[in-house]
Amino acid sequence: MTDLQPPAPDATTPILITSPEHKNPAFTVDEIVTGCKVYVFKEDGKRLAEILQNHVKKGQKRFYVHYQDYNKRLDEWISADRIDYSTPLVFQEEEPEEKKPVKSKLKLKLKLKAPKQEEGTAPKSLESNGGKGKGDELDLDNLNVQGLKRPGEEELREEEIKKLRTGGLMIQNHLEVARVRNLSLIILGQYVIEPWYFSPYPIELTEEDEIYVCDFTLLYFSSLKQYERHRAKCLMKHPPGNEIYRDEKVSFWEIDGRKQRTWCRNLCLLSKLFLDHKTLYYDVDPFLFYIMTKKSDQGHHVVGYFLKEKESADGYNVACIMTLPCYQKMGYGKLLIQFSYMLSKVEHKNGSPEKPLSDLGLLLYRAYWTDVLVKLLVERANPQLWRENNPQREDKEGSPPPRSASGPLEITIEEIANTLCMTTTDVLHTLATLQIIKYYKGQHIIVITDQIMALYEKMMKKVKDKKKHELDPDKLQWLPPSFTANQLRFGW
Repeated sequence: MTDLQPPAPDATTPILITSPEHKNPAFTVDEIVTGCKVYVFKEDGKRLAEILQNHVKKGQKRFYVHYQDYNKRLDEWISADRIDYSTPLVFQEEEPEEKKPVKSKLKLKLKLKAPKQEEGTAPKSLESNGGKGKGDELDLDNLNVQGLKRPGEEELREEEIKKLRTGGLMIQNHLEVARVRNLSLIILGQYVIEPWYFSPYPIELTEEDEIYVCDFTLLYFSSLKQYERHRAKCLMKHPPGNEIYRDEKVSFWEIDGRKQRTWCRNLCLLSKLFLDHKTLYYDVDPFLFYIMTKKSDQGHHVVGYFLKEKESADGYNVACIMTLPCYQKMGYGKLLIQFSYMLSKVEHKNGSPEKPLSDLGLLLYRAYWTDVLVKLLVERANPQLWRENNPQREDKEGSPPPRSASGPLEITIEEIANTLCMTTTDVLHTLATLQIIKYYKGQHIIVITDQIMALYEKMMKKVKDKKKHELDPDKLQWLPPSFTANQLRFGW
């Protein structure tokens, strides 16, 4: 009795790549094209994903996918065996030629109603001196904190490039956003980090499974041997700049992009892996970099940074800000923002970050603005709380103005903005987000609700328990730099 052997497959016979769970495929791997949608196996099940790109790496076909209804930073390269071949391909529908006309301008207004008041009691609030004329309406159309362009304000591509180059701005054109992440893993010191977005590293590095970055010089290497040889000879223990602030937890360094071009360019390359809304130019001369570091036995390690233009026509105090993923959710982002406003206070200017902000950046700034506004308003309304929570500052700055016994304390939006070195737009945006600005008896008032008091008590508890670190302005050793016309000239 002879064993029956199946016939050998012919060279012309197509080989179907199927998922282990499905034996009857609806399509083959060769039918997958850019733009179509397939179901991809994940840990929690199957997700619909769009094919953005495909290529062959080390003899295996791989696809770069974007998961529907998920953030772009979750895009990834997958192998062909992770695709569900039992479900038919989904192709994008062609848009009709005729489109409905878009309105030239969207106007959104919010009416502020008077708060309810019990008889015989005064409202627990801070009155604003503004609100005359059309005081019963707050125009949210002018609170464009994100800096998004309205219809009819689009610029030509050539004009935008000229603006970017001559103005030193780093706002990213949405049409130029790279859709495909080109690196798999970054080894930064002792941390292994998965990149989120594209960054223009040398093309030879894109073929490697992982690249190594020195956490002091920020130089990049394609192999572990090269990295180890560099570390054995590396003498740098901190960023190449002037240390302008130091406390028991962090330090800040000021670096001129014109004087340290290589280091600053490497920093921009690294940060571009985690920023999708910023474009990258090798011209770092118009910027000052402020690096936050954390000290260890090896030296000062980069935690995060922000940069600002040497001369900003729009008054921005931050052009780009980022905390490395390995240090996120530790409170370092708020320290970066606090430091930027500390510099603005020394400069006697009201600052604001460059728009548009990223999704994480907007949340971070809103959290910081909420903290400082709640602290200021509550302590202005109750000076006793200020004395209890700021005993070390009372001798230096004195107590806040006492509250009148006859009524609520009066304060203007401009006074709040000048005290916190914020713009009035950011102050109004935060007040509207907190829903504490109301219209009452012919004027706008700021109502300190129980929710606001709970936020204040929670914040003070974190400070007393040393769970929240705050910078000390007295430890800042810095004077605003001045530049000549030649020093501000771009080095094209």
